[in-house]
Amino acid sequence: MNQPYHPTTIDPQHVLYALADPSRLNLVQELVQAKEIASTGFKSVQAARGTIAFHLKVLRLAGITWTRMEGQRRLVSLRRNHIDVRFPGLLDAILAGSTPASPGVRA
Repeated sequence: MNQPYHPTTIDPQHVLYALADPSRLNLVQELVQAKEIASTGFKSVQAARGTIAFHLKVLRLAGITWTRMEGQRRLVSLRRNHIDVRFPGLLDAILAGSTPASPGVRA
C-alpha cells in the first residue's frame, strides 16, 4: 500500500481549522501523550471508524500528523517539530486552553 500524502508546507489556516474541532483536538491531545498510535487505537473519541479516519485525514492534510504504513496498519504520530518550527508556541497555547472531553462525549 502506498504511503499517504503529507503536505510539505503547513498553512496556518488549515492548522487552525483542524484544531477547531473538539474531536480532532482530543486526538491531538492523545498523540501528545504517545509517540505513535495505530489509527484504530485512539480512545479519546467515541465514534465510528470512518469518522475517526476522516478526522485523522483532516489532521494529516493540515500538516499536524504524520501517518506511516506498517503492513495494513496506519500508525499516526504528531508532527510536533514541524509545527513548532513554523508556529512557535501555537500548539502549546491551543492545548493549554482546551479541556479534553470525556471519552463518551461526542463533539
